[in-house]
Amino acid sequence: MKKRVLIVLIACLLMAFFMTGCVKVVQIGHEGDLTGDVAFNAADNVAGIWQTKAIPELEKKAVDLSGFLKDSNGDLKSLAGKYGKYSMGDKGELSYVVKGKGQVTAVNREKKAGFMTLKLDGYDGPVVVQLQIGSVYKGSAVRDSLTFIKYEDYKNQVDWAKISQSIHDIINSELIAKQDLDTIQGKSVSFVGCFSVNNQKEILITPVELTVQ
Repeated sequence: MKKRVLIVLIACLLMAFFMTGCVKVVQIGHEGDLTGDVAFNAADNVAGIWQTKAIPELEKKAVDLSGFLKDSNGDLKSLAGKYGKYSMGDKGELSYVVKGKGQVTAVNREKKAGFMTLKLDGYDGPVVVQLQIGSVYKGSAVRDSLTFIKYEDYKNQVDWAKISQSIHDIINSELIAKQDLDTIQGKSVSFVGCFSVNNQKEILITPVELTVQ
C-alpha cells in the first residue's frame, strides 16, 4: 500500500515538473502580450488621428453657417443631401460640419453641459446658435461627421461610444480649457464645429476649432 502511494506521488511530481516547462507566467495587465488581444485604448486611437486626419477633414467639409441657415429656410434637414452625414448610412443622427463667426452674448455654466450663445454674423433669423463648452458634451456629432471612422471598424458599441467620449476629452483639454470663459462674453469668436439636427429652432455645435478675437 505504501509502495503504491509512493509511486503515485512520484508520478505527480514528474507531471508537475514537465508541466512547469510549458507554463508562462504573465504579469496582470499584460495578458495581451501573450494572447495578442490588446485592450482597446480610445484615447490613443483618437490622439493618433486628431490633428493629422480629423481636423483637416472637418476644416475642408465646413460650410458657412449663416449661409446654411438661410438656405435651409427653417428646415435643417433639407440640406442633408448636400452637406449632411447620417450616423447609419441613410438614417440615424443627421450631422453637419459648419464654420462661422459671431459675438458671444451669453455664457451658461450652471450645469456641467455648459454652452455659450452666439449672435452669428450675417444672420438675423430665428435659429439660436450655441457652442458647447463642456465639461460634459452632448451628442456625438463630431465622431459621426468623420468619414474615416465607422462603427464596423470597432469591436462593440462600448468601444464606439468611447471614441466619441475621447473626442470630447481632447476638445475639452486642447481647445476649451485654453479659453478664458470668465471674460469671453461680449467678444467675437470664429469657429469650426459639428452639430446634429435635434431641434429646428436651436443648434448646439461642438467646436473643433475656436478663436477669440
